[in-house]
Amino acid sequence: MNQQQRGLLARFSAGTLVIVAFVAGVVLWGGFNWAMELTNTESFCISCHEMKDNLYAEYKKTIHYSNRTGVRATCPDCHVPKDWVHKVKRKIQASNELYHKLLGSIDTREKFEAKRLVLARHEWERMKASDSRECRNCHNYNSMDYGTQGRRAVAQHTEGFAQGKTCIDCHKGIAHELPDMYQEDKSAVLMKHQ
Repeated sequence: MNQQQRGLLARFSAGTLVIVAFVAGVVLWGGFNWAMELTNTESFCISCHEMKDNLYAEYKKTIHYSNRTGVRATCPDCHVPKDWVHKVKRKIQASNELYHKLLGSIDTREKFEAKRLVLARHEWERMKASDSRECRNCHNYNSMDYGTQGRRAVAQHTEGFAQGKTCIDCHKGIAHELPDMYQEDKSAVLMKHQ
């Protein structure tokens, strides 16, 4: 093989390698995004009985599931950020939930109820840290029509926004039953019965 043939073979090999790497990158990236979206469905969320029998059953009794407008917020709407960076971060955090699924940490109603407050606190802290980002995907402060809200709601929203509160500060238990927190927070009883 002469010098010219070796050079042609080297260019062909490098070109082939670039094409193979590009195609592999597209396939891997596409597969990763496909898996991300597959795990962002309500059917995926309730595929394990812990979610279906506990949280999903509660959620089906709320206004986020059934309301006069027919708009439904599903599990990922509230628990998975829309933007890519925060979505990936949330998916990494969710790997801990898979670990506990394998351990059977909440595989019975009794175990679930025993951990309800801890689980709720984790979610409240996550929502507080993000300024209730997922709530605001649907509920925009600037779009609120105070004319159609009750006097109490207008007063509480106005005061809450002025104090820098976010949705989860006042709306715990809006889509799931509140844990028993009376021993810890006397105001929780009022929230539970509103």
